[in-house]
Amino acid sequence: MPKMKTHRGAARRMKRTGTGLVKIVHSHANHIFTKKSRKRKRNLRKGGLASPADMRRLKRLLPL
Repeated sequence: MPKMKTHRGAARRMKRTGTGLVKIVHSHANHIFTKKSRKRKRNLRKGGLASPADMRRLKRLLPL
């Protein structure tokens, strides 16, 4: 059985945590900030975890 290859596009966008969860960067934090509230922009700065519904699919893209 050959080794699993990491999906390079996914690897650049997210990381696996030590416990095996998938850490993501929020979208919509790039430009056009004038229409976004201060609270929304502040919350976009923080990292987050992928939704549990997506976790299984993302773990397959990022094998350890």
